[in-house]
Amino acid sequence: MKKAPELTDKQVGNRVRMRRLMLKISQQELAKMLGITFQQVQKYESGSSSISAGRLLEVAHALDTPIMFFFEGPSPEPSLGGQSRACVDELLGTSHGWPLIKAFSTINNARLRASVIRLVEDIAQDQKRDL
Repeated sequence: MKKAPELTDKQVGNRVRMRRLMLKISQQELAKMLGITFQQVQKYESGSSSISAGRLLEVAHALDTPIMFFFEGPSPEPSLGGQSRACVDELLGTSHGWPLIKAFSTINNARLRASVIRLVEDIAQDQKRDL
């Protein structure tokens, strides 16, 4: 029977994916830097394979980030309206999350920012109704 990924492995893998996407590096490119297959990178990112301490240090160097970046865990953030940081990490771990946040952060007009938020909330509500 296949073992379910450990929470820590999933968290570390998600942070690897997040950082890789932030740097616009493909799984293939990261694999080449590490001397492994892109399938192994996929397994690391999904949490289905644990990353050894030595390999994690190599990943940190390849992604030009401190090793502790991968262990910044989900914690309740009052500024997120009671939502967990895990929600933010999950968004940043997608191919659209980082570009969305970068683009949103360039909007200087507060009213326009509020309109974008309302639009996204409305879309999310419509999707809930469609399910």
